[in-house]
Amino acid sequence: MSSIQTSHVLSCSSLPSKRTINATIHVPKLPKIDFSAPKIPTIKHAKELKPKDTTNNVNTQLHVDEQMHSGSTSSNKALIQLYAILEAVVDRVEMHNNIGEQRDNWNTLLLNSINTITLTATTLAGVAATFGGVPAPLFALKLSSALLFSAATGMSLIMNKIQPSQLTEEQRNASRLFRNLQSQIETTIALGNVPSEEDVKGAMEKVLALDKAFPLPLLGVMLEKFPEKFEPAVWWPSTQFQKKNKLPQSQRTDKMNGWSEELEVEMREVIDVVKRKDIEDYDRLGNMALKVNKMLAIAGPLLTGIAATGSLFVENNGSSWAVLVPLIAGSLAAAINSFEHGGQVGMVFEMYRASGGFFKMLETHVESTLEEKDLERRENGELFEMKMALKLGRSVSQLKELASKSASYRMEGVHEIDEFASKLF
Repeated sequence: MSSIQTSHVLSCSSLPSKRTINATIHVPKLPKIDFSAPKIPTIKHAKELKPKDTTNNVNTQLHVDEQMHSGSTSSNKALIQLYAILEAVVDRVEMHNNIGEQRDNWNTLLLNSINTITLTATTLAGVAATFGGVPAPLFALKLSSALLFSAATGMSLIMNKIQPSQLTEEQRNASRLFRNLQSQIETTIALGNVPSEEDVKGAMEKVLALDKAFPLPLLGVMLEKFPEKFEPAVWWPSTQFQKKNKLPQSQRTDKMNGWSEELEVEMREVIDVVKRKDIEDYDRLGNMALKVNKMLAIAGPLLTGIAATGSLFVENNGSSWAVLVPLIAGSLAAAINSFEHGGQVGMVFEMYRASGGFFKMLETHVESTLEEKDLERRENGELFEMKMALKLGRSVSQLKELASKSASYRMEGVHEIDEFASKLF
């Protein structure tokens, strides 16, 4: 493109008609064009331009993708199964809560009914002794008293057999332990770790073990309420403490995994105190509660049976000694039933049984952990110590003091330490 610039100059000369026109044309410079020929590619350049063989890379990537897909499918399956177990555990908690309330109502209603029937029969026997003259009303009173005493005897036998207060305590313990299992599963999911088949298997075994330890039905699988000997409750599977959790390399702080020789000695000393003090004490109390409950369970129906028999021999003469048998036996039976079921002796026995099982579980857990020689397969030592202290209601420093005290007592030849390991029970 060109630009034309024109200027007109008018000259004031003597020739006014003359005009001078100057025109200047400016042409822009054209850009330079490089007409150099392209370079001929050499053999080196040809090799660089040759397409690479991507077959091996594609195969490797496909193999990695297959492994990731396989692992993701397996983890998703385990996670789904863990959620299914969690739903069943939540349902178990609700079931045990509802049935526990129902059986607590049984204890109250049956106790009130039996005592009311017993005292009514006792009153009828006393009235029959003061009723004179007409044989028909006397026979009716005696028969009514005997029937009521017999009904009270049958109801007492059933109530003493099932021990509603003990059943209620079983459901409370089961509900608490199922809630604990629920928290464990929720924690496993919340931590973000990929659940494994071992996690699913372990959770399933714990659910089945709790179902066996605290059965819901009364017929066939109900726990023996009057065993020959006191035995602590066992609600954990036999393989629970055989599972060893090996932490990933990124989560390990040292090769000792938080363990030391001093910590192992401390754990052994603590468990020794648990066995010598806590477990022995609860065994003693459990056997005592068992004996008392057996005596009361036999005495109640026996006294109402004696009162039922004695009421048949009541005469219309108030001075007869025969009237004392139903009156005294009926009154004692009501008092014994009130003490046994109102005082919930069966519940106390179950409480001792559960507490003994708790200490037995601690003993099993510590011993199985210390038997594992590979420290990396144990639970972290510092975490293990903290959990042990919390379960016994102590701080970590208090736990160390207990172990040190036990060791010093042993060195001095004193076999009995003056305190219990647990401050909770």
